[in-house]
Order: sequence, then C-alpha cells, then structure tokens
Amino acid sequence: MYFAHMKDTPKEMPDHSALYQIAEQQAGYFTTAQARQARFSPSLLSYHLDTGRFERVRPRVYRLVQFPASPHEDLYVAWLQAGPKAVISHDSALALYDLSDLLPDQIHVTVPRTTSRRRPGLRLHTKRLEPADATRYEGLPVTTVLRTLIDVAAAGLADEQVQQAIREALRRGLITRESLLQLTASRGGRIKRLVDEALHEGEQR
Repeated sequence: MYFAHMKDTPKEMPDHSALYQIAEQQAGYFTTAQARQARFSPSLLSYHLDTGRFERVRPRVYRLVQFPASPHEDLYVAWLQAGPKAVISHDSALALYDLSDLLPDQIHVTVPRTTSRRRPGLRLHTKRLEPADATRYEGLPVTTVLRTLIDVAAAGLADEQVQQAIREALRRGLITRESLLQLTASRGGRIKRLVDEALHEGEQR
C-alpha cells in the first residue's frame, strides 16, 4: 500500500513487498540501509514509525510489528547492529547451538577489522574468518561448530565447558570424530588437549 500524500514519483515508490521479504528472513527486523534499498525514504520511515507499523529497536534497526516474537531475536538485532559481514561467534555461537548451559552477558560477534568498535552491549572480535568458518543456523550467520570450539578454547572458556560442548556436538552429530582429529592435528595447543581429553572420557563411558 502506498500513501499518495507522500508525493513520490512512481520510480521512487517504496517496495513494501521487498522490505517484507528482507524482514521475513531476519525475524521481522531490518536496517535503515535495507529500507533504503526498498526505496523507503527517511520521511516514510518516520511516517510508519508514527503510525505504529514499524518499531525502532536500536539506532538504525527496525522491526515490522506484524511479525510475532521468535527465538534468538536478540541475536538478530545484534547481527544487524554489527553490520552485514558480522557473524555470531564465541560464547553466543555456543549458546545458539545449545552446546552450553552458560548465558553470555554480552553477545559475541566476529566482524571485519574495519568495523566501528562502538557497539554497546556487543563483544566484538576481529579474528579473520575463512568462508568455511561460517554457516547459517536458525537463519543466523554463525561460526561453524568446529570454529566455535576453537574460538572459545582460545578465549579461555573453562575446560569442563569446552569438553561438554565437544561431547554434546559429537552426540548430536554436529561434528565428527574425524573432523576433531583433523582439527587437533592442525592446531595443537589447548584445543588439542581438550579434544583428546573429551574423546578419551567419551571412550570410557
């Protein structure tokens, strides 16, 4: 639906369908930049905020109010805040995969080094990620299980928490024993010790 009093030319008319499709893939959320891609001007954004169709949840992050609440909304908002190249990672990725009982007090996101570090409430990491280090899970860009295990081990997560995550990931088929052995062969260090101990304990059960 378009509002004639906005006086946009046909070429400038907003594409409501395009904006809906973007938001649908993001639990109902979208950014100012994504709205601009769908030809929503700042004045039209303000109009829909005033009428209650849109809700501003963070600076430059909005929600279509017609979407019902869904799991992981905080992660969607954090990802959109951090930028399109951001990836949920570390403790937050572990929680997203349901491989940890711990709830991180900040949302962990890995971003390019050029990303602004001013993101209150977010814990930003700038380690380089290869394409194979990231995937999609529950619709969110997130580090793979193997990469997540490497990251939390390197960041100092307690031994028992890392080992618990390894055993649970194996039990659920999220990773294989072979991939773990390849990981330890190429990495060594703390992650090798934790993997060896987790596999040894698993064999004893």
